[in-house]
Amino acid sequence: MLNWIDYRKELVGRIGEIGKLSPETVRGYQALSGAGQKKDLLGAKTRELIALAVAVSLRCDGCITVHTAEALKHGATRDEIAEALGVAVAINAGAAMVYSARTMDAAAAYTAEAAGAAEAAAE
Repeated sequence: MLNWIDYRKELVGRIGEIGKLSPETVRGYQALSGAGQKKDLLGAKTRELIALAVAVSLRCDGCITVHTAEALKHGATRDEIAEALGVAVAINAGAAMVYSARTMDAAAAYTAEAAGAAEAAAE
């Protein structure tokens, strides 16, 4: 398993290096990152639980380590984290179902096109 604590430290250090080489990029990221928190309607814990679900969906290890630590810092329990991750699993499964339906729609279109081409060739 990954050593998440060391990984987070290393990641923060590397992002610091990026900040030295391209400060505008990091400032832009920080502005975007903070924009959704201006009104604080959700609260830090809920925002971090949402961030974890999104991080899992995007398969972002760096996001997982940062937002796990932040969720715990803001009072999230392991049970709450597990529930948020369950939402991520369900949404990803749901997305697979939606795209499965889209694939079947594409297959129907190609089948209809092939049937139309066969009819035209027979005439």
